Amino acid sequence: MSNDSEAEDVEEEVEAETADEETESGLQEGDVVKLAYTARTVEEGQLVDTTDEEIAADEGIDTEQQEFGPRVIVLGENHIFPDVEEDIYGKDVGDEGSVTIAAADAFGEYDESEVRTVSKDKIPEDDRYPGAHVDVDGEHGHVETIIGGRARVDFNHPLAGEDVEYDYEIVAEVTDREEKAQGIIEMMLDMKLDLWFETDTVEEEQVVESDDEDEEGEPEYETVEVEKDTLYIEATPQLTMNQQWMMGKQQIAQQLTQLLDVDRIIVQEELGGGMGMGMGGMMGGMGGAGGADIEEALEDADVDAEEIVDEIEGAEE
Repeated sequence: MSNDSEAEDVEEEVEAETADEETESGLQEGDVVKLAYTARTVEEGQLVDTTDEEIAADEGIDTEQQEFGPRVIVLGENHIFPDVEEDIYGKDVGDEGSVTIAAADAFGEYDESEVRTVSKDKIPEDDRYPGAHVDVDGEHGHVETIIGGRARVDFNHPLAGEDVEYDYEIVAEVTDREEKAQGIIEMMLDMKLDLWFETDTVEEEQVVESDDEDEEGEPEYETVEVEKDTLYIEATPQLTMNQQWMMGKQQIAQQLTQLLDVDRIIVQEELGGGMGMGMGGMMGGMGGAGGADIEEALEDADVDAEEIVDEIEGAEE
């Protein structure tokens, strides 16, 4: 091979490496950012969503019922439209963008077959009027007309068939763990919670590796101390009554464990005079106070558990 050919090969390799570096520069999948945005339908300019309180107020939205401001999202986790994510990749804090999202990729194309006639009896009396939003057989739609005992209901998304224009600004990149956790939880549950991280030392049972490869029988275990990176969340009445939390706390906890790279999550609630109790049964090795902790609490309070049982049995007699 000639020197000229070798030089050309080296130059091509350098150009390829430079191109890869340029591709990976800026924000990428997995980064957590604060995004300010406003989305409107292209045809009529109907407001779809916004983080700007002034814009919401101008559109007649009751701004007292919700908080406004840049929202925390994790790139690559489908927290926003994929087309918008693709536009953000490679950009930096302070950059702005505008993306037009086709109806098929926004809220779907309008489907005439989703406009169906149902019995009027399936609709609550208070909702028997054109425009009312109703749930029928597990599907959400809005009433078009009611004639006699039949109702015409459109089960398409209200914005189906609409292209959407999405204007955004990258306000900040979130690197602080607590701020990141708070932002993700707020995005998922629409509420702020008291939370913090701690490294806990806990005891675990681990299998003892045998030197004899041919040895058969039950595995042996030993108790070892290991460190667990733990996210603590303070439970509130609002959290325990939150619909998303009640229906999907296992999935939410699993997402948080992965996104925040923690070993476990413990949700604590305060009972009575400040005694904290962990609530177990969650994902990622999560746990809380057990029977031993309760016994210790009773001892600290100088309460005899056996006397309580005797008094209860005596009352039943």
